[in-house]
Amino acid sequence: MIKTIKLKFGKAPNQPPAEIDTTPVTVFVGPNNSGKSKILSEIHYRCTTGQINSMDLILSEIEFDSLTFDLAKAKVKEITLNSRHNEESIPENIVVVNMGLIKNQIDENTLINVFQDPNSQLYLFCLYYLAFKTLILDGKNRINLVNQQPGCDLQQPTSNNSFMVLFRDEDKRKKVRRIIYDAFGSHFVIDPTNLGGQLRLRLSSLPPNTNQEYSLDPDAVQFHSSATLIEQASDGVKAFTGIITEIIAGDPAVLLIDEPEAFLHPSLAFNLGKEIALTSSESEKRIFVSTHSPNFVMGCIQSGASVNIVRLTYREGIPTARVLANKDILRLMRNPLLRSTGVISGLFYEFVVVTESDADRAFYQEINERLLRYQPEFGIANCLFINAQNKQTVKTIIKPLRELGIPAVGIVDIDVIKEGGQVWSGFLESSFVPELEHQSLANLRNDVKRKFDASGKDMKRVGGVDILCDRDREAVNNLFDKLAEYGIFVVRKGELESWLPNLGATGHGPSWLIAVFEKMGEDPESLDYLKPSNDDVWSFIGEIKKWFTNPTRKGIPL
Repeated sequence: MIKTIKLKFGKAPNQPPAEIDTTPVTVFVGPNNSGKSKILSEIHYRCTTGQINSMDLILSEIEFDSLTFDLAKAKVKEITLNSRHNEESIPENIVVVNMGLIKNQIDENTLINVFQDPNSQLYLFCLYYLAFKTLILDGKNRINLVNQQPGCDLQQPTSNNSFMVLFRDEDKRKKVRRIIYDAFGSHFVIDPTNLGGQLRLRLSSLPPNTNQEYSLDPDAVQFHSSATLIEQASDGVKAFTGIITEIIAGDPAVLLIDEPEAFLHPSLAFNLGKEIALTSSESEKRIFVSTHSPNFVMGCIQSGASVNIVRLTYREGIPTARVLANKDILRLMRNPLLRSTGVISGLFYEFVVVTESDADRAFYQEINERLLRYQPEFGIANCLFINAQNKQTVKTIIKPLRELGIPAVGIVDIDVIKEGGQVWSGFLESSFVPELEHQSLANLRNDVKRKFDASGKDMKRVGGVDILCDRDREAVNNLFDKLAEYGIFVVRKGELESWLPNLGATGHGPSWLIAVFEKMGEDPESLDYLKPSNDDVWSFIGEIKKWFTNPTRKGIPL
């Protein structure tokens, strides 16, 4: 019944606050400490109290759907307990509803009116209905969902007990069984053989027949006793099963799940995301999830169901929120290059560095790790390093990341200036350099390339910009400075292998990487272990950090 959620901030400072038109599933992603769990707790408080919490940092408003008179009356009938025959003194205009652990008598017309206009009567809407239809699941209570539940009177028409719902509803039970079998290779069964009144979940190696599911004869008792009680399963199995049973058979209208991937192998996180998205699309539930798992997000998106992805960030007191379009996320997962490089993991980092090759990635990542430990003012925290296949594909990766609001830097060798035409313009477009500047930069690139060609020297192997005279060197540095303003950083000395020349590493690509790593050392306690200095590649990474941490950096579209 949640129609829209409005946050207190948007894509950037001075931008309109983000407004989320809810779909069956809304997933909050982002780096650590960005507010993913916080937003769930704020939604939970608003739905269970109907009040605005002055301590809310993220949530501004929640708008609920208003029902027509007929739908409101049907909703009242749906939540009314069938107990009038036991309570003859109840007036005709009064209905009995279940408010948590107690039953309450409410004027039917008042309740209908609340459903017709919940936004102006939010306190009553939550008091009478939503507070008891909102559930938040964390690491502990999702496991508890599979604990034994009491059986109920089968002659009564309804039950809020998810086990009883599954016991009665064969279609829902088969749906849960199919999902659990696909995930774990065991058959989900509900064991009614405890005549003390408790229903138990078990996992069976064999599928049950109808008699075994409902009967108490010796064959049914033997079948259930041979199956494994779910309490004996791993936390991952219990958490997965608990979430699935609650979504399919549970009663909440609003379900909030914090880190559903906890305890789960990546493939199971993918399955859970897919099943949550598919199942919720068939119901009126609204599910809100915070996650650190790219696999869970991929499962949600690849389900084909309508899913919102909202990326939150928080840095140096500045929060941002960006609603990511499904089509943009799909592109990250369907493009073979983007999928194979793990680009979607960038959703969960503050920053991303894209290099030309795996050797480049490994080297720059190691340099950054040493900077974070010994010279943190140059090091980039919470940064993902990924590699393209060559310099031409660096731009293919950084563009979709930036379109999602993720600061992504490209590191390329100096021979990028050899790339004219569409390749060069593609770099400028992917970096979101204003189109009016494209021609002037293309002209400058042509002039610079001619100067390098005229030198007769290999710009990559023999000194980079230093092979030019002072005035020409200034021109090429001006060009590279302009690219750096937009997050494209050129190795001005030439290429990867031009870094740390004092170590004397030889070779190219992987062979150079192995040699330079050996010379850098691996034991921090050793005198031969290379620690950062203020020049060379160390300051290069420091310049990249300046771009990342600049709140007014260029190259990120709004």
